[in-house]
Order: sequence, then structure tokens, then C-alpha cells
Amino acid sequence: MPQIWMTYNELGALCGCGAMEARERAIHLSLDRRKSRGGTTRVKLDLALTAKFLASVRDSDFDLDCAIEALQNTHRQMANLLTSSEIRDRRGVA
Repeated sequence: MPQIWMTYNELGALCGCGAMEARERAIHLSLDRRKSRGGTTRVKLDLALTAKFLASVRDSDFDLDCAIEALQNTHRQMANLLTSSEIRDRRGVA
């Protein structure tokens, strides 16, 4: 299982709470905590939080895939409209 370390703000975003509540949760769960060289404390996610994080990443990839597909569909539609108008223009010129 990968090690994932997050700041309290990042953990709060994952859990839907603020940084202070995330800190309290990390203490309650006895999660490993370390201060980085920059002075920011990071928390090592346990198995359940890691699974939640990976699920959120998968969900965001799915949303991104949907957005890409919608953009490609729009491109195809616009290309078809352009092709149709070019054909009409050529008929009018000829």
C-alpha cells in the first residue's frame, strides 16, 4: 500500500472538515505525523483514509474523462457544421 502524507488542510478537504478538526481526527486515530523542512505538519494516511483518497482520485478521473468526451463530441458537431456550411458555400459560388 502506498504511503500518502497530507497536510491538515488537505486531510480536512478529504474528510469534509476544517484543518483543526482534521488535526484532532489525526490525533484521535493515532496517525503518524511529521513536520517537514518547511515547517508544515503532514499526516500519514491509514488504510481507510488511503482508500478514501484513492476513490476520490478515481472519481475525479472519471469526471475528467467525461469532460474530455463532451469536448470531443462538441468538436465533432462543430466540424460537421463547418463541413455543411463549406458545401453550401461551394454550391453558391459555382
